[in-house]
Amino acid sequence: MRNDPTAVMIFAAGFGTRMGELTRDKPKPLIEVAGEPLLDHALKLIEGHGADKTVVNLHYKAKMIRDHLLGRSVTFSDETAEILETGGGLKAALPLLGTDPVFTMNSDAVWSGPNPLNVLRDAWDPDKMDALLLCVPPENAVGHAGSGDFRIATDGRLSREGGLVYSGAQIIKTSLVAAHTEEKFSLNVVWDKMLDDQTLFGIPYTGCWCDVGHPEGVRLAEEMLEGRNV
Repeated sequence: MRNDPTAVMIFAAGFGTRMGELTRDKPKPLIEVAGEPLLDHALKLIEGHGADKTVVNLHYKAKMIRDHLLGRSVTFSDETAEILETGGGLKAALPLLGTDPVFTMNSDAVWSGPNPLNVLRDAWDPDKMDALLLCVPPENAVGHAGSGDFRIATDGRLSREGGLVYSGAQIIKTSLVAAHTEEKFSLNVVWDKMLDDQTLFGIPYTGCWCDVGHPEGVRLAEEMLEGRNV
């Protein structure tokens, strides 16, 4: 097993129900921000990082995503029979991703600042970490409401005390995912085991990040990319 991730999993199977009418006729990953689909924003980050393999999972309006990515260097993990949540989706994609640690990222975010995959790679320490989550300080989390998801201790370990927002980007070893007995489950189940083992780590993101999981997020993301005060 290699210690450094070379493959990326993009979660693109969700229904996007919070987007309302915007996802009636198209899947959320194809909603445009600044003239480009959200999925293309994510793929640009992957291309800029230089990952060897990209896997995209599919469920809602899967054919539209397949057609959009026709001819690009992407492998599909088909969940059209049943959506499997984040943990189940990653587990189903492991035959395509391999046994090495992998990056995972959500397709409904836009970034302004350093490439998040490079930030994660530079901080990754496989000797002590089972996962490394990229977290955003609330003041840099554009369009996100809530108290946050995690707190980072001085040694980098995470706890579920709120404070920082999980960005949807991480590096994770896949052994606990592969060993999970259920087909459909959240990655939170795996993270909870890592929290118990003190092997779940986090790093704060120094740029800005916008949650485009709701209609207002489109405008906010575009303003963020333009450098306007959001």
